[in-house]
Amino acid sequence: MKEIKFVDVGEGITEGHLQKWLVKDGDDVKEDQAVVQIETDKAVVNIPSPVSGKIKIFAKEDTEVKVGDLIATVGEGAVDAVPASAKTAPAEGRAAPQAKSMPAAAANNEILATPYVRKLARDLGIDLNSVHGTGPAGRVLENDLKGIANKVAAPQKLIPRFSEVLEEQHGEEVERVPMSQTRKTIAKNMELSWTIPRAASMDIADAGHLYEIVKREKPNAEKVGFKLTFLPFIIKAAVQSLKENPRFNASYDHEKQEIIVKKYYNIGLAAESPDGLKVVVVKNADKKGIAAIAKEIMELHKKVLDNSISIEEMRDSTFTITNIGSLGGGFLSVPMINYPEVGILGVHMIKDVPVVEDGKIVIGKQLPFSLVFDHRVVDGAEAVLFGNAFKRYIEDPEFLEML
Repeated sequence: MKEIKFVDVGEGITEGHLQKWLVKDGDDVKEDQAVVQIETDKAVVNIPSPVSGKIKIFAKEDTEVKVGDLIATVGEGAVDAVPASAKTAPAEGRAAPQAKSMPAAAANNEILATPYVRKLARDLGIDLNSVHGTGPAGRVLENDLKGIANKVAAPQKLIPRFSEVLEEQHGEEVERVPMSQTRKTIAKNMELSWTIPRAASMDIADAGHLYEIVKREKPNAEKVGFKLTFLPFIIKAAVQSLKENPRFNASYDHEKQEIIVKKYYNIGLAAESPDGLKVVVVKNADKKGIAAIAKEIMELHKKVLDNSISIEEMRDSTFTITNIGSLGGGFLSVPMINYPEVGILGVHMIKDVPVVEDGKIVIGKQLPFSLVFDHRVVDGAEAVLFGNAFKRYIEDPEFLEML
């Protein structure tokens, strides 16, 4: 009897996705016959049978396997025997023998989880020993962590009890401030955001035309009862950029390793409230004009300040903009991605800066912006394309006049 394992295929690959069995459990296979397809982050590889004989399959399709995991056996006695080194569940539709079916990992109390899930557990303060894994062979999945993320405190062994030391040393000079529910939610969202492998692209747009249009139309807007700012124009420019670069209007399904591209445009706006940061959402921003967006921003901001904002008005955003310039500070920044979105756009204060035009130094209106993105879904070149599109719309007087 010969074992079939997921072997080291090079390129630093440590795990793969068992995509498809090319044979059935109990089939007769020939030596060097391809029996299974495993997808890695580099390519799909076919694993051959080392000998001829009947095959016994242990690993299910559509599951994750690590290098060295036993996935099948071939040869005399393979159909009846279950090696102790088997780490994955038996193939679907065929029950494993009761006495020998427990994977070696479980017998050795080894926790099966991908590096991503291990890091997520650390970031959320969850001890993997306390988690019941629902994946193959008891593997802990991302969804297993989500159900207990709010209930489990960070393990004491991972966080030094520095607070007690401070209180012992400084007594009444130290004050404990309870976190509000909003602040706790912000903390949890920031922890989730930090699990996203991020990168940033920064640039500057010429905001001269935008500045003049807002300056000209502001009095007219006030006459009809709303305040006109730069933000509605920035939202519309961002929506157009998302249409040209749809992977930024998306989220990443880690378990299925799929990109979920959204064909609706709900723009989240980071808003400061008395008890912390909140994200309000302008729904279907692509279907609304500048005046409608400006009025909606005013209404949402008022609700944030008087704490009457509803959950419905803060959910289902597809892409978020944080208007750092409204607070008056900063030139460039790296805002946190609003999990589980793919990107966030940070816009800063429009400033007078020296620029070169026709070989002469003149004063120009410049809008610095930062695009932070999920590097699993999009690459730097795509971020530059998004930034170029955003600049093009901000700098285009015809586009701005048509909105």
